[in-house]
Amino acid sequence: MIHFNLPKLTQQLEELKQQQNSADFWNDIANAQNVSKQVKNIEDKIDGYNRLCKHLNDIEELLEMGDDEEMLAETEAELNKIKEEIVQLHVATLLSGKYDSFNAILTLHAGAGGTEAQDWTEMLYRMYCRYCDRQGYKREEIDKLDGEEAGIKSVTFKVTGNNAYGYLKAEKGVHRLVRISPFDANKRRHTSFASLEVMPEIETDPDITIEDKDLKVDTYRSSGAGGQHVNKTESAIRITHIPTGIVVACQTQRSQIQNREQAMIMLKSKLAELKERQQMEEALSIKGEIKKIEWGSQIRSYVFCPYTLVKDHRTGFENSNITDVMDGNIQPFIEDFLQKVY
Repeated sequence: MIHFNLPKLTQQLEELKQQQNSADFWNDIANAQNVSKQVKNIEDKIDGYNRLCKHLNDIEELLEMGDDEEMLAETEAELNKIKEEIVQLHVATLLSGKYDSFNAILTLHAGAGGTEAQDWTEMLYRMYCRYCDRQGYKREEIDKLDGEEAGIKSVTFKVTGNNAYGYLKAEKGVHRLVRISPFDANKRRHTSFASLEVMPEIETDPDITIEDKDLKVDTYRSSGAGGQHVNKTESAIRITHIPTGIVVACQTQRSQIQNREQAMIMLKSKLAELKERQQMEEALSIKGEIKKIEWGSQIRSYVFCPYTLVKDHRTGFENSNITDVMDGNIQPFIEDFLQKVY
C-alpha cells in the first residue's frame, strides 16, 4: 500500500530545486529537463493535496452554517467532488516509478487476420489519439506501415505530457475485438487482435549502455510523411540491437541523421522498458500474482456484437458504452488498473 507522504515529497522537491539553482545545472540539458519534469510532477501532487485540504475546509464551513435540506444537498454535492479529487490524488501518488513522469512511445501491431486485424489496429490508433486529445497530450507519429487494403499493420507514435508513460503503461498488452466484419460479405462475426507496446521516452540514462558493436543499422526509402523528399533518398533507419533482438525504425524525419537520433531514443526506451518489465515480473512472482497481470497478455476485450461491452480482464472493470470508449474515454480503465495493481 502506497501512502501520500507529504514531508518526503516536500524534501524531494527541495533537493531537486537545489539542483536547479546550481550554476552548472544546464550544462547537461537532458538531465536538467528530467529534473525539471520531476519538479513539476511533485508540485502537481502537492498542489492537489492542498486543493483537497481547502475543499474539506470549505465543506466544514458549510456544515457550520446550518443543516437545512438545501445546505445538506450542497454539502453532498461537494463531498462527491472530493471523492473524485481523492481518486485523482491517489492515482497520482501511485505514479512514483522511475519513468512514470516521462513521455511515452507507443507501438501498435496488427495480429494475425490480415485486413480485419489491420482495421482494428487503425481503430485503436484513433482511440489513443482521441485519448491524447482528452488528456491534453501532444502526439507525434514516428513510423507507420499501412495495410494493403485497409487499416494499419503497425504504427509508432510519441505521446508528450506529464505522466504520459505512467498512465499509458497500463494499456500495454493484447487488445481483442469481437464484431460483425465489414469486410465479410456473409456478415459473420470475427475476432481480431492487436498488441500495444508502451515505452518511456529516454534520451539519456546512465543505467542504459549501448555499444556500436551491438547494433545492426539498415537504411531504406521512407514511405511516410515528409513531402517529396521522402521517397528520393534512403533516409529511413532501422536499428537492430543484436544482444536482445530488439528492432526499432524511424522514417518520419527529413534526414537520415534525424531518423537515426529518434531511432536511438526508441532503442534506449525499449531497453529501459525491458529492464523495468523484468523487475516488475520478478516482484510479482515473489508476490504470487504473475499470472493475474502477466505482461503482454490479453488485457481487454471490445465486443460490438451480439452486445456492446468493453471489459478489462485484469481488473474486471467494464463499460457498455463502447462508442464512448472508442472515442478515447479510457482513463477510468487506466485509473482502476493502477489502483488495483500498484
